[in-house]
Amino acid sequence: MKELILPDGTLDASRIWRRETLYTGMNGKSVERVYLSPEYTVIYKPLTNESQLGQEGWVYEHILQGMAFPPIYPQLLAASGVAAGEQSWQLFEDLGALTHSFEEEAALELIDHIAWWHSLPVQHLIEQPLLGPKPHIEDIAKQVLNRRDELTETLAEQMSNPQALIKQLEALTHNSSLTTYWTRDVLSHGDLHLGNYVRVQGVVRVLDWEHAHLNSRYWDVYHAIDLSHPDFPKTMSTPVRERLLDRYLEQAAEHGTQLNARHFKQGYYLFASLFSLWMLLLIAGDLKRLAGVDGKWTIRQLTSQLEETLDSLWQCAQTLGEGELLKNDE
Repeated sequence: MKELILPDGTLDASRIWRRETLYTGMNGKSVERVYLSPEYTVIYKPLTNESQLGQEGWVYEHILQGMAFPPIYPQLLAASGVAAGEQSWQLFEDLGALTHSFEEEAALELIDHIAWWHSLPVQHLIEQPLLGPKPHIEDIAKQVLNRRDELTETLAEQMSNPQALIKQLEALTHNSSLTTYWTRDVLSHGDLHLGNYVRVQGVVRVLDWEHAHLNSRYWDVYHAIDLSHPDFPKTMSTPVRERLLDRYLEQAAEHGTQLNARHFKQGYYLFASLFSLWMLLLIAGDLKRLAGVDGKWTIRQLTSQLEETLDSLWQCAQTLGEGELLKNDE
């Protein structure tokens, strides 16, 4: 496989029948499906995020393989190694054309896997420099609560009293029973949005493990249930969310961890409300910077993501008992 790659880490076009771009990273480098023949393909992934140099290969060797994960991830066929620096690359098994549409049955199966890897021992990972793609929830909460004016402006058209919502969420962060499970004591995939898992031939497969790190139980659960993404829109409802949370609690118990269901759920709704507020700040900032001109994501995509995130916020805050604060004056 390594003969497909030139010394600078790019593909040798003379050895390739065809290629197609799957997505482009923040640094402009593209992940591609590479046809070695009309029938045989692999996935070429250059370094798309410099902060993650070498991390995915390490995760494959020491976590996915070293901790005996079931075959829920695409196989790593070849890699350059960390020494290649910014010219690093990896070749993965191609799972075929993937459709990332939300299905409750697939999400329930994903929750089963999450509860399993959350049960794994992690003491040997504590000193490893594993990095997630976003701040920890404590930092997210601080950012949200320190940017009240921006949030009020963002939420003014959607709810009658956003300042009261923010104030009450702040008060809830001081309730220790609601933050019990914020502790970063489990292995987390790190970036488990709808685009990073898929059902292939009836089996859920989980992609892109370069952000694996230690975090709260809520991190993976929130990403799987309520995190929005401009490329992978979905509709979430309170009944589906409840079934997914119940499934996690059941599976955690199956794997030896009995969680307080009431505290776990209430804590989740607080976590999700704060994270959704933080996401709203990011999306509103992106829309403001674009000033009506499409960028990496279109105005339409970001507007749809904003609406999805607002809906998630409304549902989770309502479940916390503050739903009346989110209603329009109309």
